[in-house]
Amino acid sequence: MPSSTIHLLRHGQVLNPDRIVYGRLPGYGLTELGARMAEAAAADLVRRVGDGSRIVHLVSSPLQRTRETAAPVARELRLPVHPDERVIEAPNHFEGLHVDALELLRPRHWPHLRNPLRPSWGEPYRRQVARMAEAVLEAGRTAVERGGDGAEAVVVSHQLPIWLARRSAEGRPLPHDPRRRQCNLASLTSLVFDDLDAGRPPRVEYREPAAVYYPGVNQLPGS
Repeated sequence: MPSSTIHLLRHGQVLNPDRIVYGRLPGYGLTELGARMAEAAAADLVRRVGDGSRIVHLVSSPLQRTRETAAPVARELRLPVHPDERVIEAPNHFEGLHVDALELLRPRHWPHLRNPLRPSWGEPYRRQVARMAEAVLEAGRTAVERGGDGAEAVVVSHQLPIWLARRSAEGRPLPHDPRRRQCNLASLTSLVFDDLDAGRPPRVEYREPAAVYYPGVNQLPGS
């Protein structure tokens, strides 16, 4: 009955002065404030280790903003970063655009707006959940192999995949209002598995070690 906790860490604030949907586009790194958010998340994980947790495995989406967020965690916990395409941001029809009401009125977008429950403008929610679940379980099993029963892993990912993984774990519908996601910048959504092989959903814990930096910061998708 291998037990493990997998901490899903969202990246810090991204430099995006034009406020476009950057999705999987290259070249979108952290702001100076975003780097401080990443340091705060790393400090939180260090404190957890100091309290007795064994965090022995670190995974990251291959995009620049997640790699930069993973860097202080890797440094402080002395762990290599293992890139994993399965925890990457979802592709999006609106990638590269500043999306406002005027942009949405363009007829070329209409076919991509026909089904918000899927959603029709990007990767289906169920597909995101499936790839995240696969990556999370593998990260947990790798942690147990390296650190024994109860060892933990960190997976640095993106708001939407993390939020969908949480909604799935909690048995909630996947379609949702993006403005109501509880997955703020550099937050930690921890999935606690009593038995990785039992097929039961994990318990969910959530914390915001970078909350001191949130005032005045846009927390909506694309921030």
